Amino acid sequence: MAGQESLGEFELIARYLAPLASSVPGAYGLRDDAAIIRAPAGHDIVVTTDAMIEGVHFLKSDGAQRIARKLLRVNLSDLAAKGAEPIGYQLVLGLPVPLDEAWLEAFTAGLAMDQKAFNCPLHGGDTTRSPSGITLAITAFGAVPTGQMLRRGGAVAGDDLYVTGSIGDAALGLEAKLNGRLFSSAAAMVFDARLHLPSPRLAFGAGLRNLAHAAMDISDGLVQDVGHIAAASGLRAVLNADSVPLSQAARQALADAPELLSVILGGGDDYELVFSAPPAAADRLRDLSKLTRLNVTKIGYLEPGHGVGVLDSAGRPVQLEHGGFQHFAGPA
Repeated sequence: MAGQESLGEFELIARYLAPLASSVPGAYGLRDDAAIIRAPAGHDIVVTTDAMIEGVHFLKSDGAQRIARKLLRVNLSDLAAKGAEPIGYQLVLGLPVPLDEAWLEAFTAGLAMDQKAFNCPLHGGDTTRSPSGITLAITAFGAVPTGQMLRRGGAVAGDDLYVTGSIGDAALGLEAKLNGRLFSSAAAMVFDARLHLPSPRLAFGAGLRNLAHAAMDISDGLVQDVGHIAAASGLRAVLNADSVPLSQAARQALADAPELLSVILGGGDDYELVFSAPPAAADRLRDLSKLTRLNVTKIGYLEPGHGVGVLDSAGRPVQLEHGGFQHFAGPA
């Protein structure tokens, strides 16, 4: 594109990023080296960072707007899992040259759309040249009443395990995208949407404060992330495979190809909440589900021991080929 190389760092910031921070007095129009973030009285600040790397987390062909929205949403999902409400975020933007201004325009439009929807404006960040591919990172800030942040640890033996929404659609979307798995056109649309546009469960997460014992969002696969809660709590998790909630599209895909159970339970990118709560919380959880219009399903329990056991409807162990995603180690 003509004129791409003439766009300097400060012009890039002024043209594309400063408008995203216009509602934040403490961002100073992105003309200073730092921003001010004020915690509401009686609240703690929760901080989380997620990065997305071209070729690892996304392809440029996924579309700049969808990439931007997913980048913000996965960070907001972390805040939801902590019971926090968004305050704002900082952005690291590493771009190759020559700059693709059409891509930048679409990317910042996606951020503008979702930061308005979730009341989470830009506060600052950094821009840099990338020697190869696009590198993105967001650090998001949220507020939670003092002492009420949800953690991975804290579950107790006898707790029930729950998940919000449905599991596996995003993993099936990735299966189609990377491995060429064929689904019906309607199912493929569902899986693709869940892969690229997760829904951070902020209202439900806030409702779990003083209700759940432990919580996290599902980014690297249900089994692996349940294992994180179990390990942090010094317990063993037991999952009932038949209880895991599936969309109609995922349920049909599994009926057609039972081997996809490993993908559904071990794949990532669901960004639903998984949490433990005492049996006495069941009625309050049903009320929260109705209030937030979000399904919540009991999928297992925690007991003394270690690790994760997955059982079928007859109580027999289920062997999974794919236990979850790990950077540097590949699929577990």
